[in-house]
Amino acid sequence: MITIGKIDYKNVLPIYYYFDEEKFKGQLEIVPQVPAQLNRQMREGRIDLGPISSFAYADNDGAYFILPNLSISSLGQVRSVFLFSKRPLEELDDAPIALTSSSATSVALLKIILEKFVQVKPRYGTMAPNLEDMMKEHEAALLIGDDALLASWQKQPYPYVYDLGAEWYKHTGMYMVFAVWALRKEVALEREELLATVYHAFQDSKLKGQHNLDPLIRELCSTFGGTPSFWNAYYTGLSYDFDEAHKEGLEYYYQLAHELGLLPQASRVQVWEPKGIAFG
Repeated sequence: MITIGKIDYKNVLPIYYYFDEEKFKGQLEIVPQVPAQLNRQMREGRIDLGPISSFAYADNDGAYFILPNLSISSLGQVRSVFLFSKRPLEELDDAPIALTSSSATSVALLKIILEKFVQVKPRYGTMAPNLEDMMKEHEAALLIGDDALLASWQKQPYPYVYDLGAEWYKHTGMYMVFAVWALRKEVALEREELLATVYHAFQDSKLKGQHNLDPLIRELCSTFGGTPSFWNAYYTGLSYDFDEAHKEGLEYYYQLAHELGLLPQASRVQVWEPKGIAFG
């Protein structure tokens, strides 16, 4: 039995929506959780394969492979990672900022944007992702995923809302890779044939999801909210691939995180390439 993680956010749905779990009955289990939980369970060996925060891959340097052609990335706006702020970025020096407890990648990204690019040094605190509570005693708050989507749809009392994917692109011109599909190395060696079949099933599901978004969008509009035009722009604006350009952006992110002391090393990406699967 292989245990597969699933980010419990809407951004991952095009990859999982058409995945045929019945085909692998008795061979795998899918576990939906928020990124921070998936990161921890992957590290503890309780999840074998699945999406984790890009930061978590480097934070467990050498423990995982990255699967090719699967990620949650953006080349510009990501539309679900926002800093809500009472002040412009340039005025956040020494200001208290509330960070979501749900993610590691976006927290490090925010620190890179503020400290490396804008060159301000705020004071950070971590809280549960509730915008109203976060902003009671803070000048800005970081939200990701469904929490960020819902907050962005509300009428904003805060004059500044920054999309961190757009901010990264403005300063680097590179992909920002928020999540990667990681595979524990020992499992890769033990179950290569089954893993390759599962991998190809995810690729097929991704392609179907990208080319047939309408059923997914109709379901989301009725169960979660939003409009068809929003969801179409959201999903077509994300990149679910992982190739050399994504790798370059991710390794630059790791370099900057290391320079800030957020990572012990500037990690290099190791891509899983079993027979019949090519990277690049």
